[in-house]
Amino acid sequence: MTQTPEFGLDTFGDVTAGPGGLLPQAEVIRNVVEEAVLADELGIDFFGVGEHHRADFAVSAPEVVLAAIAGQTQRIRLGSAVTVLSSDDPIRVFQRFSTVDALSNGRAEVILGRGSFTESFPLFGYDLEDYEALFEEKVDLFAALLPQEPVNWRGQTRPPLTDQRVYPPVEGGRLKAWIGVGGSPQSVVRAARYDLPLMLAIIGGAPGRFRPFVDLYHRAFAEFGRPVRPIGVHSPGYVADSDEAAREELWPDFKRMRDRIGAERGWPPMQRAEFDREADLGSLYVGSPETVARKIAATVKTLGLSRFNLKYSAGPLAHDKLVRSIELYGRRVIPLVRDMLA
Repeated sequence: MTQTPEFGLDTFGDVTAGPGGLLPQAEVIRNVVEEAVLADELGIDFFGVGEHHRADFAVSAPEVVLAAIAGQTQRIRLGSAVTVLSSDDPIRVFQRFSTVDALSNGRAEVILGRGSFTESFPLFGYDLEDYEALFEEKVDLFAALLPQEPVNWRGQTRPPLTDQRVYPPVEGGRLKAWIGVGGSPQSVVRAARYDLPLMLAIIGGAPGRFRPFVDLYHRAFAEFGRPVRPIGVHSPGYVADSDEAAREELWPDFKRMRDRIGAERGWPPMQRAEFDREADLGSLYVGSPETVARKIAATVKTLGLSRFNLKYSAGPLAHDKLVRSIELYGRRVIPLVRDMLA
């Protein structure tokens, strides 16, 4: 773990509620840019934008949104949360993020994952039967691009590359790329094999249950004879002035989001007891600044983290509430966590 962990924010561009109902997706995208600018002003370390292809999330092209943010910010690092590499072209992903890196003066990152949503597969003409094989091969190609040398590569899903260069090159060295993992030991080992940082998506249950993945990651690096790379966590949360206010403000919209996704996956509707249990003991960081800070600090210590990203948007939770939560996270939560870890 680094002595001073980084603290970030993630959003999927959830379509939020306005005075007359749900906002248009275009307005939501503009609000995401505004939220990122605020995060930069507050000194937050990272801002991540997810990729989805469905009605309840407005962002389908994170790199375009990140480019807009890059032009209005100074220091905050900008990345995906997550890029669904299985249904994309690794070369185009590299080119888009190297372009964001140029526009932001070296602040771009990419988190590569398979994604828990599968809408992109039929949309772009991929077969879900190839879910694992596509990701394995595309990560292999993406890793071959990172040294920015002529690429010689051969796989099964696309023609080979022979002494091929990819442009634009990253100006300041090497593009920072993470592997996003939701609970697969194979993905943990894959990240170590390619010498890439690990981003754990922990969206339910006690964070400590992911400690075996951290230990596996460390063992894999030891076997490869290399120093271990950073480990981060992405988890949902919401900050308000008090624990009661935070829970009462978040609960209705969190339930709407959870039930909508759950209906597609065969989950029962979320009950308030489950929500409170996640807030008390699980991976939902909701409450006053002091409560959220204590919980983040405990997770950082338990898992030995170099970064913690709070997924601050939750279904139709309104833009003004998101702004207030970001302000409290930047002004109060992060300084408190740093004091607790000092």
